[in-house]
Amino acid sequence: QVHLVETGGGSVQAGASLRLSCVASGRFVSMAWFRQASGKEREFVAAIGWNAILIYYADSVKERFTISRDNAKNTAYLQMNNLKSEDTAVYYCAARRWGPSRSINEYDSWGQGTQVTVSS
Repeated sequence: QVHLVETGGGSVQAGASLRLSCVASGRFVSMAWFRQASGKEREFVAAIGWNAILIYYADSVKERFTISRDNAKNTAYLQMNNLKSEDTAVYYCAARRWGPSRSINEYDSWGQGTQVTVSS
């Protein structure tokens, strides 16, 4: 079976940066990041296609977060800059064998999540 493993979460002050990594056990056309804050539904953060041409961001993170990938390593990254308290959530890596999507329902492979906590 396939596996996705996220790393890089932590507790930081507002304005700080973190870089999340997601290592997949196999190849996926698209990889994405979602997040879920306590008491809220899981929401889309960013997605990236195989050649990093199609890239989508949630409006709430655009200009602050950057998604990238290294296909040789089966790894996706999420560089998070200027973190805000509202970014606090468990961040999940997701993948699918089709093009990138903003919809949680279109991803069939998920990691276990990594906690990001931002204090203001």
